[in-house]
Amino acid sequence: MEITDALVDRLAFLSRLKFSEEEKPEIKADMQKMLNFIDALDDVNTDGVAPLIHMSNEVNVLRPDVEGDMLKQSEALKNAPKKDDYYFRVPKVLKK
Repeated sequence: MEITDALVDRLAFLSRLKFSEEEKPEIKADMQKMLNFIDALDDVNTDGVAPLIHMSNEVNVLRPDVEGDMLKQSEALKNAPKKDDYYFRVPKVLKK
Protein backbone atom coordinates (compact mmCIF):
# COMPACT_ATOMS: atom_id res chain seq x y z
CA MET A 1 0.00 0.00 0.00
CA GLU A 2 1.34 3.40 -0.93
CA ILE A 3 1.04 6.25 1.54
CA THR A 4 0.09 9.39 -0.38
CA ASP A 5 -0.53 12.99 0.65
CA ALA A 6 -4.21 12.43 -0.08
CA LEU A 7 -4.30 9.47 2.33
CA VAL A 8 -2.53 11.49 5.04
CA ASP A 9 -4.98 14.35 4.51
CA ARG A 10 -7.96 11.98 4.72
CA LEU A 11 -6.70 10.30 7.89
CA ALA A 12 -5.91 13.69 9.42
CA PHE A 13 -9.46 14.85 8.64
CA LEU A 14 -11.02 11.71 10.14
CA SER A 15 -8.89 11.95 13.28
CA ARG A 16 -9.39 15.72 13.56
CA LEU A 17 -5.65 16.41 13.30
CA LYS A 18 -3.83 19.06 11.32
CA PHE A 19 -0.41 18.52 9.77
CA SER A 20 1.69 21.18 8.14
CA GLU A 21 3.33 20.51 4.77
CA GLU A 22 6.67 20.13 6.60
CA GLU A 23 5.25 17.40 8.85
CA LYS A 24 3.69 15.30 6.09
CA PRO A 25 6.90 13.56 4.89
CA GLU A 26 7.67 12.44 8.45
CA ILE A 27 4.08 11.25 8.95
CA LYS A 28 4.19 9.35 5.66
CA ALA A 29 7.50 7.70 6.63
CA ASP A 30 6.11 6.66 10.03
CA MET A 31 2.97 5.24 8.45
CA GLN A 32 5.06 3.31 5.92
CA LYS A 33 7.15 1.84 8.78
CA MET A 34 3.94 0.68 10.48
CA LEU A 35 2.68 -0.96 7.30
CA ASN A 36 6.04 -2.65 6.71
CA PHE A 37 5.93 -4.05 10.23
CA ILE A 38 2.45 -5.44 9.64
CA ASP A 39 3.52 -6.87 6.28
CA ALA A 40 6.34 -8.71 8.07
CA LEU A 41 3.69 -10.72 9.91
CA ASP A 42 2.75 -12.33 6.59
CA ASP A 43 6.12 -14.12 6.66
CA VAL A 44 5.37 -15.85 9.99
CA ASN A 45 4.44 -19.52 9.61
CA THR A 46 1.15 -20.05 11.45
CA ASP A 47 0.33 -23.54 10.14
CA GLY A 48 -1.17 -25.64 12.92
CA VAL A 49 -1.62 -22.71 15.28
CA ALA A 50 -5.14 -22.43 16.62
CA PRO A 51 -6.69 -18.95 16.65
CA LEU A 52 -6.40 -17.22 20.02
CA ILE A 53 -9.83 -16.27 21.28
CA HIS A 54 -8.96 -15.36 24.88
CA MET A 55 -5.68 -14.36 26.50
CA SER A 56 -6.10 -16.94 29.27
CA ASN A 57 -8.24 -19.93 30.14
CA GLU A 58 -9.84 -18.06 33.04
CA VAL A 59 -13.44 -16.98 32.55
CA ASN A 60 -15.17 -14.19 34.46
CA VAL A 61 -12.59 -13.84 37.21
CA LEU A 62 -14.26 -11.39 39.56
CA ARG A 63 -13.39 -10.33 43.07
CA PRO A 64 -15.96 -11.00 45.75
CA ASP A 65 -18.32 -8.12 46.43
CA VAL A 66 -17.56 -7.22 50.02
CA GLU A 67 -19.35 -4.45 51.88
CA GLY A 68 -17.00 -1.88 53.27
CA ASP A 69 -17.08 1.39 55.14
CA MET A 70 -19.31 4.05 53.62
CA LEU A 71 -17.96 7.45 52.68
CA LYS A 72 -19.33 10.35 54.63
CA GLN A 73 -21.18 12.88 52.51
CA SER A 74 -18.60 15.56 53.24
CA GLU A 75 -15.77 13.22 52.13
CA ALA A 76 -17.56 12.34 48.89
CA LEU A 77 -18.10 16.02 48.05
CA LYS A 78 -14.63 17.13 49.15
CA ASN A 79 -13.01 17.16 45.67
CA ALA A 80 -16.10 17.98 43.63
CA PRO A 81 -15.50 20.95 41.31
CA LYS A 82 -19.04 22.22 41.91
CA LYS A 83 -21.27 21.36 44.85
CA ASP A 84 -23.81 22.77 47.21
CA ASP A 85 -24.39 21.67 50.81
CA TYR A 86 -25.56 18.16 49.97
CA TYR A 87 -25.20 17.39 46.23
CA PHE A 88 -22.83 17.39 43.29
CA ARG A 89 -23.60 20.22 40.85
CA VAL A 90 -23.51 19.25 37.17
CA PRO A 91 -24.37 21.15 33.98
CA LYS A 92 -27.91 20.83 32.71
CA VAL A 93 -28.06 18.32 29.84
CA LEU A 94 -31.79 18.08 29.18
CA LYS A 95 -33.80 20.90 27.68
CA LYS A 96 -37.45 21.35 28.58
